[in-house]
Amino acid sequence: MTKTSATASHPLDEALQLEPVAGAPGQYQGKTHPGYWNMVGPFGGATAATLLQAILLHPDRLGDPLSLTVNYAGALVEGTFTIQAVPVRTNRSTQHWTLSILQPDAEGAPVVTTTGTAVTAVRRETWSVGDLPMPEVTPAADLEPISRQGVEWINRYEMRPLKGPIPNTWDGSGDHSTTQLWMRDAPPRPLDFLSLAALADVFYPRVWLRRARRVPAGTVSITVYFHASAEQLKATGIGHLLGQARGQEFRNGFFDQTAQLWNEAGTMLATSHQIVYYKE
Repeated sequence: MTKTSATASHPLDEALQLEPVAGAPGQYQGKTHPGYWNMVGPFGGATAATLLQAILLHPDRLGDPLSLTVNYAGALVEGTFTIQAVPVRTNRSTQHWTLSILQPDAEGAPVVTTTGTAVTAVRRETWSVGDLPMPEVTPAADLEPISRQGVEWINRYEMRPLKGPIPNTWDGSGDHSTTQLWMRDAPPRPLDFLSLAALADVFYPRVWLRRARRVPAGTVSITVYFHASAEQLKATGIGHLLGQARGQEFRNGFFDQTAQLWNEAGTMLATSHQIVYYKE
């Protein structure tokens, strides 16, 4: 099996192991990993990275990831699953993909749990500028990481909060939805497109911070935009990323979240946007 990262023994690489399905081009079989388990299924960032892994393994891939959209139609259950990655159109410099994850139901029939689309691209040097500079914040080395807590997937990440940590008191007193934190894989792992896709989804639900109430919530759809080249990710290495996320509108059971991720040198590596369900 082709490897796409340098540290096959890392928990993330274990979670991203995919085997090609014989006689079915673009189909890969994987298995859920207990180290990335959330409340009712795998951590959504790990699921997104697994879909991206199928693209990176595909023999017909053109270029590097440009965007990835994942729609969580239903929770994956523990066990094996099948990914279908189809390059539906290839242009001179871009390639468009459709994605799906299937698992058997109680009767053994395949059921779609997750759908997605993606674009890969061959990017060339052009005029470039960053229009949203990295905020001036306390360096990661001067902050303490949070201790192990909660659901298991959180323990796969080192997080050093700067602003907007999970509320200590659930009393309805929230007045903003912005979180800033330094983060990286735990144990540290050289950054690549796979880990970057997962890191874009580490933020807890913005409604928890805005309301200071721990209401049930879950991502419906997330899109990650990749701004960095493979060389910039390699230069980032095992350094921390600064993540910033905020909600923009909370209405009638759904809210959106926008996020940015920079490396310690101040280079924006990725942005993301997602729509999240919350229950009253």
